[in-house]
Amino acid sequence: MNNEEPQINAIIARLKLQLDEWIFILLLLLSLGGVGITKFSPSEGYRYWIVMIFVFAIFAIITGWLEKKKQEESFKALFLEQCFHWGGCLLVVGAMFTLTHSEHLDPTNTDLIFLLLLSLATFLDGQRVGWRFCLLGLFLGGSAVIISHVDNYMWVETLLAIAIGAGSFAGEHWYNKFTAK
Repeated sequence: MNNEEPQINAIIARLKLQLDEWIFILLLLLSLGGVGITKFSPSEGYRYWIVMIFVFAIFAIITGWLEKKKQEESFKALFLEQCFHWGGCLLVVGAMFTLTHSEHLDPTNTDLIFLLLLSLATFLDGQRVGWRFCLLGLFLGGSAVIISHVDNYMWVETLLAIAIGAGSFAGEHWYNKFTAK
């Protein structure tokens, strides 16, 4: 029985890593889709990103739980920390919404500010749940800058998403190969 335990642990570790990678790719694709939606319909883009806060929170909890299981830390503490983090993000979004409707913020630029806020929240959460969330936060922040400077930005965004996704897979492969020796 003891001879099988290391093999089982290696399989479980590999499955967790694959799940982490697929969550990252899914969030990257959903973010890319949100960037496109925001361009064509800012009001729908606003709704999309509100929903995405909940999606990011759920996947951050899953990713953090997978990471915390390695460290034997409490799921309850992780869950409360994530609720606090993403709840704070929602409060700021609500404040932005009221400022936009009271005409203190320009509605055309609010989507970019919202994207920057989500970028910061995602990047900072990456410090707790894993480096891929940091990378995703950088992608969202870069997207806001690219949107404001490039007319046909979807091509640039798509290439950037592909490069980040490929870099993530390559970096993980390189890391695993390096640490296996």
